Amino acid sequence: MAKLCNWRVRTNRDIVAKALERDYRPEHVFTLRRSLAGYRYYQNLIGEVDEELNKYLRDLPAAAEAEASPPPRTKTRVDQKQHNDPAFDLRGELYRVVGVDLTDIPGINAVTAQTIISEMGTDVSRFRNASAFASWLGLCPEKQVSGGKVLYTKTRPVKNRVANALRMGAHCLHHANNYLGEFFRRMRRKLGAPEAVTATAHKLARILYHILRTKEAYNESVFLRHDLEAIKRAEDRLRKQAAKLGFQVIPQKPVDADAA
Repeated sequence: MAKLCNWRVRTNRDIVAKALERDYRPEHVFTLRRSLAGYRYYQNLIGEVDEELNKYLRDLPAAAEAEASPPPRTKTRVDQKQHNDPAFDLRGELYRVVGVDLTDIPGINAVTAQTIISEMGTDVSRFRNASAFASWLGLCPEKQVSGGKVLYTKTRPVKNRVANALRMGAHCLHHANNYLGEFFRRMRRKLGAPEAVTATAHKLARILYHILRTKEAYNESVFLRHDLEAIKRAEDRLRKQAAKLGFQVIPQKPVDADAA
C-alpha cells in the first residue's frame, strides 16, 4: 500500500508502511471494503462515459486542415494529466475535428476545449467579428444610458458554458509567465481580480474566434507586435499634440536603477 502513495509525498515509503500498521477493527475493514467497491463502481461508470464520448467524437467529420497527428505543443509548461481527464486521446480527437490545436492557447486545456466545441461547434462565421462573438458570450461591458447619463457599464448576466470555461481558463493565468499572464496581472492591479478575470476571458474569446475563423495556430509574438505598434501610435500622437502647442518631444534613455 505504501507504493501507492502519490509522487508528491516525500516521506520514506518504509515510514509510510509502518504508519499503515494498525489494529483495524472488523467494522473499519467492512467500511473500507464498501468504499473500495463504491470507488470501483464509479470508475466503471466513468469508463463507460469516456467510451461513449469517444464514439461520438469519432463520428464527427475531420477538418480539411487537420494533419495525421497534432503538432508538438508550444506551451513551456508540461501538460500533466488530471485525474478527471478522459482515458482516450482527447487532444488528438479535438485537433482532428477542429483542424487546429486549441490547447496551445494559454489557459485552455483539452477538457476546456471540449466544452467549447461541444457548446458552439467549430463554425464561428455566424458572428460578424470577434466583438460580436465576445458580446454573445457576455464578456463585453454593456453601457446603460438614461437621459444622457451613464448609469453603469457592466457585463450582461449571461449563462453561457463557453464563457464560464473561458473565465476558468483566465483564472488559471494569474501566475503564467506569458503575455496573457502579464495582461491578467496588469488588469488585476488596475481593476481588481473579478474584472481582471472578465477582461482576460474576453481576450481569450477574441483569440479563440480568430483561430477558429482562420485555422491559424496560436502565436504569442503577434500580441507583442501589436503592443509595440500601440506604443508607436501613442508616441506619434504625443508628437503631433506637442507640435501643435509649439513643443518638441525628445525621447530619453531609461534611467539605470543601479546608477541612481
